Amino acid sequence: MNIPMLLQHPHRDFLKVLLRTLYRRYHFILPSSTHLRSGIPCAQPFSSLGLHHAKRMLPSNVLTRKLCLQTTLKEQTEGLSDKEQRLVDELYTGLIQGQRTCLAEAITLIESTHNRKKELAQVLLQKVLVRHREQEKLNKGKPLAFRVGLSGPPGAGKSTFIEYFGKMLTERGHKLSVLAVDPSSCTSGGDKTRMTELSRDMNAYIRPSPTRGTLGGVTRTTNEAVLLCEGGGYDIILIETVGVGQSEFAVADMVDMFVLLLPPAGGDELQGIKRGIIEMADLVAITKSDGDLVVPARRIQAEYVSALKLLRRRSGVWRPKVIRISARSGEGITEMWDTMKEFQDVMLASGELTAKRQKQQKVWMWNLIQENVVEHFRTHPTVREQIPLLEKRVLSGALSPGLAADLLLKAFKSRD
Repeated sequence: MNIPMLLQHPHRDFLKVLLRTLYRRYHFILPSSTHLRSGIPCAQPFSSLGLHHAKRMLPSNVLTRKLCLQTTLKEQTEGLSDKEQRLVDELYTGLIQGQRTCLAEAITLIESTHNRKKELAQVLLQKVLVRHREQEKLNKGKPLAFRVGLSGPPGAGKSTFIEYFGKMLTERGHKLSVLAVDPSSCTSGGDKTRMTELSRDMNAYIRPSPTRGTLGGVTRTTNEAVLLCEGGGYDIILIETVGVGQSEFAVADMVDMFVLLLPPAGGDELQGIKRGIIEMADLVAITKSDGDLVVPARRIQAEYVSALKLLRRRSGVWRPKVIRISARSGEGITEMWDTMKEFQDVMLASGELTAKRQKQQKVWMWNLIQENVVEHFRTHPTVREQIPLLEKRVLSGALSPGLAADLLLKAFKSRD
């Protein structure tokens, strides 16, 4: 259940308690026209970041009113020690100067689960974001980088394509960052050795992005890594998802263009591709279109051209295209990049790209709130103790899921 639904849910008190606990460190500044009447006393602020707090919060029946959250960069940095301030300044300076080691350290910082490091990461991100907005204003409001999501089933040749495509882009003067989202990389650390030539290119940066097995991990870690890469001067950000599954939907909400790579295989091999993922694609590329596979590649291309005509269009100005490419011979790769630039130009001119990015910011915010709320609930001592017992009773049929949920919610509320 997401947060907007929770606001209308009978368990408003649960959300009230949860939000009061989770966001005690922030300064909620209410519009002057707002009259609070009775309110909820806020908890004490988290002083290490120098944040202030309002004495009263909105009562539960007006939680949906507009709140203004003002956390300035100056307030954030006031609570840092000299050592922490030097660390943030060094990472920021090295990052904007294009030092890859500083970029790597900055991404490591945002991936940390340590509370204090997470706070330092937010200070760094805020500094990068301020500069990012200034640079966009100088660029007449145009995005500084082109964000592209890349997906496809195993065997589609994603790594081979990225290596050829990436080398072509760097030779043309672009700086490319490849973020490989892999749910399994939380244990393996990802596999950067798949793109050996590109990984040695000084104008390319490859980073496996571990998700710790959660979809929320895709959203937080990858989204913030994108911002850091753009701060480091990379003008093309390629986010590769391994396999075809839920992570594709998360990645589609953080990129400008979503590209689907498909092998020249028969229908049976492509059954695992969900219709929703095909609907998300702005460009479909049939790979390995060379030698004996040219004929089947043409057949698959024709099938997908027909299929896309029947699917709902996501854009009012762009119709998804289907092309054939070969990373081995290079056929179609240049034309593919031309098509991608055409997409960017059309979407920018229509205003759809700007609107899309704004919508994505809102989606990311609510995804992160939902992730944090659920995590805080699950890790509460009383709730954590009762979860295994109640889950066992639900599985045995002795307790309904609804009653079990009510009991856990009451356990969480009763702690105060």
